[in-house]
Amino acid sequence: MTLENFYEIIGGDYAGTKSRFLTDERIARFTAKFPADESFSNLEKAIAENNVEEAFRAAHTLKGVAGNLGFTALFEISQTVTEILRGGSLDISAHMPELKRLYTLTVENIAKL
Repeated sequence: MTLENFYEIIGGDYAGTKSRFLTDERIARFTAKFPADESFSNLEKAIAENNVEEAFRAAHTLKGVAGNLGFTALFEISQTVTEILRGGSLDISAHMPELKRLYTLTVENIAKL
């Protein structure tokens, strides 16, 4: 799979990412590190513990990493969740299935690169 294919599958922005990272090698190197980032698991843990502050931090970090890597669809849903949590509410259950789907899709396709 090419990086362009990967970004198409996950709803990402390959061109924008390439303009920031300059080479496919750099994109691939940083993308390969994404599955080790614990933001998503920290978000799930914080939600299970009803800890809105930790959930916010985790969602905000996930949003930032997804945005920097050009994972647009994951960034957008992470942004929605982050803003809800920023307001002090844990009422994000309507958004979590899509967030999990996009996160899983991203990680699974990184493994194919």
